[in-house]
This record gives sequence, structure tokens and C-alpha cells, in this order.
Amino acid sequence: MVAALEARYRPALAEQWDHIGLVLGDPDAAVRRVLCVVDVVDETVAEAFDVGADLIVAHHPLLFKGVTSVAPTTPGGRLVHRLIKGGVALFTAHTNADAANPGVSDALAALFDLADLRPLAPRPDDPALGLGRVGTLPVPLTLAELTRKAADQLPKTAWGVRSAGDPERIIRTLAVCGGSGDSFLARATASGADAYLTADLRHHVASDHLAAGGPSLLDAAHWATERPWCDDVAAWLRAEHPVEVIVSDLDTDPWTLHAASPLSTEQKKEPSS
Repeated sequence: MVAALEARYRPALAEQWDHIGLVLGDPDAAVRRVLCVVDVVDETVAEAFDVGADLIVAHHPLLFKGVTSVAPTTPGGRLVHRLIKGGVALFTAHTNADAANPGVSDALAALFDLADLRPLAPRPDDPALGLGRVGTLPVPLTLAELTRKAADQLPKTAWGVRSAGDPERIIRTLAVCGGSGDSFLARATASGADAYLTADLRHHVASDHLAAGGPSLLDAAHWATERPWCDDVAAWLRAEHPVEVIVSDLDTDPWTLHAASPLSTEQKKEPSS
């Protein structure tokens, strides 16, 4: 199973700082049931035990930074101990899954039926691979319509979807990047996209981008932009390997509440016809 996962999500595609691959578990152990998750947290580890998973395939690393201890007094160490004691292996595909084709952003692009896909940030050694995707919508939409579509198509979170730009701007070409994508704002502009959907956009960065004439922005919850990848992994595993695969629908986005500000009198007015 590890060899198959590494063939699909090649370790060489990962960023140098990343921590991917088999985190714990015997690579030769039999795998009968797999749980696909975005985050390895208390809730998804408990779910792995509940469903009887032998292996967790996760997108985000359990240990993002190098450690000198996995003592159970730390959050990560506690989960390592639980998984080992419970006989559950853990495999992570992070930036290597982002850059693969198909990868994380392909699954995100599929929610919008984007055509003529190309990487937003292609790799120099292979332009067919890279981070993010750019494609054409099947039917042009206004930014307001696209924002509503994104809220409907993406997994539901308290964060929802917010957008920046002229609500009536016509969007024909959409760039997407699963996860934190504000480092690719310049790429989104250079791609010719009319809008860019990603997560974790910051105030000043977004403001400067729009002031410079960049594409409209859609900012969704980080977890929601990467959760579709789990379905893609699961479909591939079911088709290629004799294993049962379960996709976690636990919302592990850290933001759990959202209260919208009341509309002003001007905002409540019906637009003139």
C-alpha cells in the first residue's frame, strides 16, 4: 500500500520543508480498511478506531516541524502513542499530493467542472505538474453567482465562502488552489484568471492584490478546499486495491462559529432595474 501511494504521490514532488510518507506503522502489514482525512486530530483518530481502520491516509502532517520527542504530554505525541497502541498506521501525502496530477487542486477544480486545466504554478522540470489549477467555467458567472456556487459545492463549514471584488464581474476563467494560496496571487494574475479561489487570505495582501488590478478573490475554509481530495484518493484506492475505504466527513476546520454582520440600510435596498 505504501509503494502504491508513493507511486501516485511521488515523494520527490514534496517541498523540501515538508514531512510526508509513512509516519508510523509496519510497511509490510496487511491493510484491509483505510480512513482518508485532511487532519490527524483527536476526533479523526477516534474515528479511525471506531471504523476499524488499519491505515489513515492524511493530507496534513501530524508533526509539521521536526521534533526531538513524541512524549504523550504533547498533542502530537499523544496521538502517536494512541495510533501505535491501537495498531493504526499513518501515511501523509501533503505538498506531493498538491503537486501531483491528479492532485488536491484537481479535486477542487472538479467541483466547478473546470475545463482545459493547467497548473497555476507549474514545476520547472515538468509543466504538467505543479501547485494550483487554472481552468474555464462551463458557463460564465458573475462573482456573486460564483460565490454562491462555491458555498454550495464546497463542504459546509462555519467559515463559508467570502469574496472580494465587483459582485457583477463576469468570471469565465477560475484559478483554484487547495489550502493556503496567497503566495500565488501574482501567479493568479499572470494566468489571466478572472477569479482566484483559495484559503487563508490575509487582509493587506488581498487589499494590495485587488488595488493592483488582480483577479477577484474567493476565500474559503482551508479544510473545505482540501476535503474533496479525500474523495479522489478513496475512489482510486477502491478501484486499484482490494480494500475498504472510508472518507471522514468530520469538519476539522478550527473555526466553529460564524455570525454575519447585519446589513446596513443601503445594503438592504433592492438594486435598481
